[in-house]
Order: sequence, then structure tokens, then C-alpha cells
Amino acid sequence: MEGARAARGRSAERRFPFHGWIGLLLVAIAWPLSWGLPGLRTHLLFFPLWLGYILSVDALVLRHGGSSLLSRAPRDFTLLFFASVPGWWLFEALNLRARNWLYLGSEQFSDLEYALLASLSFSTVVPAVVETAELVRGCAWTERLARGPRLTFLARPWPCLAIGAAMLALLVAWPRVFYPLLWLGVLFVLDPLSSLAGKRSLGVRLARGDWRSAVSLALGALACGFFWELWNDHSYPKWIYRTPGVEFAYLFEMPLPGYLGYLPFGLELYALTHLLLPRPPDLNL
Repeated sequence: MEGARAARGRSAERRFPFHGWIGLLLVAIAWPLSWGLPGLRTHLLFFPLWLGYILSVDALVLRHGGSSLLSRAPRDFTLLFFASVPGWWLFEALNLRARNWLYLGSEQFSDLEYALLASLSFSTVVPAVVETAELVRGCAWTERLARGPRLTFLARPWPCLAIGAAMLALLVAWPRVFYPLLWLGVLFVLDPLSSLAGKRSLGVRLARGDWRSAVSLALGALACGFFWELWNDHSYPKWIYRTPGVEFAYLFEMPLPGYLGYLPFGLELYALTHLLLPRPPDLNL
């Protein structure tokens, strides 16, 4: 009897969670519609498509490790959507100067419509990256990163903050040349601010040689970047890029060198989330 119960328990643990099936269904419906319908459509389909991705990945994390953000901390899971909105608007504000990406079709909405629809879409950015990072972090090989090279200078927030401010100053002064610094500059500002505020800092972990969280977030953002660019490819409205000097070897709308920007982006979102939320979210990172 005990053996049968244990076998049923192991079978239940291996079963794909119900909310994951809902997520896959949302992706299966929203993806073809976003690519196939005529005219404006992606402004209505972006959120359900990425909500489906988020639920599907959370289910994979739960099935693989027995715990996921949605299952153990639904409040934190929800708060990530709200933190994501001002988080991405920060990058939009910087892009007013960098002009690194543009939105085709945005002119067909009023300012209020655009702000509301864009905010709804932006709300999925942080949850998608965090869920994917937790999936990466659940892989056994990440434990080998606990004792890596020590970047001791990252434990000093004021010099790092000065470096970040200098990067952003170069971006503002010469955006056509220094637009890639948008990603590194924001990281070197946000993480030291997080440390100075007494919140969790990836720089402090890297100074100790612990690369587990940083690599998981970087790869999580890169994986999301692939799907962002894939699903954007035949969508409308959609975004396009201006990347002087690296306008070659495109994968979808993004030149291959541009995907490197997703690596620090995951770390930036982590720091930004901890700065915005009153208490640290319960993340397995």
C-alpha cells in the first residue's frame, strides 16, 4: 500500500501542472492570430501570448523542482507584473534619446490608448524573465557557478555608480555611437543603488565569486529575447531597430550582435524590481 501511494505521488509530481496547460493554450491561440490576422492585432494579443509563456514556464519550473513562484508566492508573482510597467518605461524614456528601437503602427493610437496598451504589454517583461531565470537556475549545472571569478570591484557601490552615470552621459551626448551603453549603464546605476538601499545586489554576489543568479538571469533574458524577436517578426504593431555599425546578420528584426544586450538586461530587471518593491520577492535565484 505504501509503495503504491509513493508511486502515485511520484506520478503526480511528474504531471504537468494545470496552469501550464492554460498557458500553452493561450500561446497556441494568440501566436497564430498575432501573425495571421490582417491589420492591427498584436496590441490586443501581446499580453495573452506572453501570459501564456509565463504560465507555461512557471509550470515547467514547478514540475522540475517542486516549487515555482506562482505556487509558493502568488502575491509576489502578481507584483512582478506591476513592477514591470515602470521598469520598462524607464528604458522607453532612455530610448527617446538613443532611438535604438521604433514601433511601427504606434501612430494609429491616441496618446492615452498607446500608454494603456503599451503598459499592459510591458507588464509581462519582468515576470517572463524571472520565470525563465528560475527555470535555468533549477538546472544542476548552475551549482558549479557558486565559486567563480571574484569581481571584487563590484562590491564598491559608489565607483560602480559613477561608471554607470558616465556611461549614460556618453549615451545622451553621442547616442549614435554609444547606444549600446544603454544596457550596461543602467545596470551599473541600478545595482549599486540597490546595494546602497540595503537591498539585494548581484554585484555583491559576483564580488564573492557567486555567478549562479547572474548567469541564470542573463540566460533567462536571452531566452526571452529570442521569443520576443520571434513573435515580433510577423506582428503588427511591431518594433524595428536602428543599430549603426552592426546592421548585418539579422535574426528576425534584430542583428545578432544586438542579442548581447539581453544578457545585462536580465540583471537590470532584477535590480530594478528589488528597488521598486517594498520587500524582496520570493525568487529562487
